[in-house]
Amino acid sequence: MEKKQLHKLLEQMTVEEKIGQLVQLTPNFFEETDGEGEITGPLMEWGMSKQELYNIGSVLGTHTISQTHQIQAAYLKNNRLGIPLLFMADVIHGYETIFPIPIALASSWSPELIEEMASLSAVESAEAGVHVTFSPMADLVRDPRWGRVMESSGEDTYLNSLLTAAYVRGYQGNPNKLNENFNKIAACVKHFIGYGASEAGRDYNTVDFSDLALYQDHLPSFEAALNAGAKLVMTSFNTIKGIPASGSQWLLKEVLRNDLNFQGLLISDWAAIAEMITHGVAVDKKEAALKALSASVDMDMMTDCYQSSLKELLKEGKITETTVDQAVLHVLQLKNDLGLFEDPYRGMKGKQQKAVTFSDSIQSTARELAAQSMVLLKNEHLLPLNSKKTVALIGPKAASQDILGAWSWIGKQSQAVTLKDALKKEYPDLLTAETDSLTKITSDEWETIKRVAAKADIVILALGESSEESGEAASKATIRLPEAQEQLVKSIKAINPNIVTVLFNGRPLVLEEIAENSSSLLEAWFPGTQGGPAIVDILVGRVNPSAKLPMSFPRNTGQIPIYYNHMSTGRPVTQQNKQEKYISKYIDVANEPLYPFGYGLTYTSFIIEDIKVSSTQLTEDTKIIITVNVTNIGRMIGKEIIQLYLHDVSAEVVRPVKELKKFRTVLLEPNQMQEVKFEITVEDLVYIHPDLKKSADKGFFEIFIGTESRAPKITEIEYV
Repeated sequence: MEKKQLHKLLEQMTVEEKIGQLVQLTPNFFEETDGEGEITGPLMEWGMSKQELYNIGSVLGTHTISQTHQIQAAYLKNNRLGIPLLFMADVIHGYETIFPIPIALASSWSPELIEEMASLSAVESAEAGVHVTFSPMADLVRDPRWGRVMESSGEDTYLNSLLTAAYVRGYQGNPNKLNENFNKIAACVKHFIGYGASEAGRDYNTVDFSDLALYQDHLPSFEAALNAGAKLVMTSFNTIKGIPASGSQWLLKEVLRNDLNFQGLLISDWAAIAEMITHGVAVDKKEAALKALSASVDMDMMTDCYQSSLKELLKEGKITETTVDQAVLHVLQLKNDLGLFEDPYRGMKGKQQKAVTFSDSIQSTARELAAQSMVLLKNEHLLPLNSKKTVALIGPKAASQDILGAWSWIGKQSQAVTLKDALKKEYPDLLTAETDSLTKITSDEWETIKRVAAKADIVILALGESSEESGEAASKATIRLPEAQEQLVKSIKAINPNIVTVLFNGRPLVLEEIAENSSSLLEAWFPGTQGGPAIVDILVGRVNPSAKLPMSFPRNTGQIPIYYNHMSTGRPVTQQNKQEKYISKYIDVANEPLYPFGYGLTYTSFIIEDIKVSSTQLTEDTKIIITVNVTNIGRMIGKEIIQLYLHDVSAEVVRPVKELKKFRTVLLEPNQMQEVKFEITVEDLVYIHPDLKKSADKGFFEIFIGTESRAPKITEIEYV
């Protein structure tokens, strides 16, 4: 539909029809629409008539293609102008096939892998009639107490930006051809902004940071998503500068609409507009609606603030019809971009959902992506497993199908392949001792564990959390595993020290007790539907692990927030002064994390040598080329991620001690060497100044290259 046709359609709409387009409801509002009886349920609670229902713009949370078609058909039959509904859903790491959780996918450090995952998720979602996914989550997260860390790409702005853009490309493909490619869906980047910085890691809590932090750390990933063509943005629950995001004209109109030039559909998070009343910045729904629409929020998710108040606000002259029209146009434009005016069913009418969904090919990819997302944290020569050894599998996650993680949408735990089932295919004589609880071990279970552990050459210990222990509304003050699990690994070590611990979890954990008593430690995260086979691929060496941590693992909960790119302090702790008192340190624990950002082992070894720097001086018109030779000196083919970090020695404002600027992935056969090249330009030196403008300061910059964030300094350059 041409733009002028959209405007013509808008001109035909009544005020009531326009307001309806700005409302999003759940499918249960339509449950009584086919009958002739009295209105009940949510329609009655909202005081909404069926006529008003058939004006709304969007539905979130349908589960099947038949449900979607039924609602769309009833809606089109009753909507005066034949404007189709939008269907949105939380497709976060898969639709029916569940891939690893996003923090795990981020461990791959692979935009290509994430783009493939998002593309496959889009296919399955589109087959079920979904038009929009509430993904990716671009929030920068440095506090693992926050449950939604599992939905993030971690603590680094640069990596977060690369991966967020990859999600958008995967879901949408060419954003200008969504009306042609019905295997793609629109991406909604969230949560704008600062949600990942919730105070004390507590969900829905206050957020307060400087404009410098906003522009330097938190905005870039959203900008990357918008540059990739993301069609929607979702507001966050939290406050910024004391104002809830959904009502902040400065944040949404000045920063998002103007600075980032976002012209698409802006939707609130669930009930976020009405929550301005609870926040204490709106006296009632009418005032909340006024603040949200005035801040350019186009769609009200799951409240009746817009539905019940906008018409009255128009009559009172507190909002203009031009403001309403602009919001409605954003809704209509998205529907047009998706091709819904030409085909409200996007090619799915009469088709069965299972054409691609949960196919063998997607399962194979899910297995591959899961293996690429697992981080080897420790290995004292037990892995890969020796096929001739007797292996025992012990622990509460040994046979658990609770390996999908939160936000698994319609993924079924019953379809998840367990570690036990996958390992039995490799070791038919596998010894097992499962436990039923994550928090306690019975005396009978303990007797079996002792017997099995004593018989085995190697014990694989499967530990972790339940899916409900991470995700939305799953903040935790203590991020250790239950005491029973820590005690289990210590007790088994006294019987058999050859322990390979596999972790199933949705956040960085405090692992000192676990690591100290394990010979090998594999972070499997929540790996998804094909988790069991993917873990076994790692354990037996079919896949050489290569993933790197996108977020630091603390030694102690009290260190949080802990992240590698913290700001320089006037009294830093160093190797030379660490015994002194009046410096920035803890007196009871080291400053450093147990496992830092960028860390991850493989089954082979790499050396970085022959470092060459083309020049030590950089100008606005030149670039510096740094080359290193990377050699696989081990016995297995392996992948390594070579990371370049930079430190601004003297700047206008305090800068981080180190920042990731580039990384390169190499895949090398044993004894193979490859030259890796990095280019440094002035663009790599720029940062946000107090005037919120980007520029680079003249002066010296330290360069670090290695395989994790503790990479050694290799040179110093000067920008002249």
